[in-house]
Amino acid sequence: MITIRRSQERGHANHGWLNSYHTFSFANYYDPDHIHFRDLRVINEDRVAPGGGFPTHPHRDMEILSYVISGALAHRDSLGNVETVGSQNGSRGVQRFSAGTGIAHSEFNPSDAETVHFLQIWLFPEAKGLTPSYEQKVFSLEAQQGEWVKLASRNASDGSVTIHQDVEIFTTLLDVGEKRVYELGRDRHAWLQVVRGEVVLNGHTLQAGDGAAVSEEQKLILEANTAAEVVLFDLA
Repeated sequence: MITIRRSQERGHANHGWLNSYHTFSFANYYDPDHIHFRDLRVINEDRVAPGGGFPTHPHRDMEILSYVISGALAHRDSLGNVETVGSQNGSRGVQRFSAGTGIAHSEFNPSDAETVHFLQIWLFPEAKGLTPSYEQKVFSLEAQQGEWVKLASRNASDGSVTIHQDVEIFTTLLDVGEKRVYELGRDRHAWLQVVRGEVVLNGHTLQAGDGAAVSEEQKLILEANTAAEVVLFDLA
């Protein structure tokens, strides 16, 4: 079963410095039919103007990742981390922090010229009261052309960042006409988010900003109608 969440159906907030689209209910946007999918709570597609950013604010008991599509994203937190990660054509930067018992952080666009475009992703943790932590990595996608690149996993396998939940997160780039197959394990679910381009997922055409909830499917067959980029969540 595949349920499509179209880009234009998402919640939207434009604050001038921030232009954000919400796949699931978030802040002032509430949709009782789209609260979360499995342990995936938030997918916000954010564009932050040069010099703009989120002032210091607290989180607790949530796993939060930022997948930087273009530009650079700076992070500062109450653990003392002061980091910046960026993305270019052949790479993607990922920031991950576990809020656990409590963390305060700010994130902002350090550029005075370029907008930063990223996905902000929240997942419910497998347990409350975890020790807060932070990490970031840059993943080369061109070096792994034709592959699913693992971004996050519970055991940090294949060079991924650690996520405290039974989930694996992947990304991939596809050329026109290229196919990618992903096999879901028994009783597993998936969410596919299209970052750019147009793809066909098991017969369903998806465009940039579209998402798809997948259950009771053993195999995901993805074919690109244009050059495309997707993020895939393998969920319990």
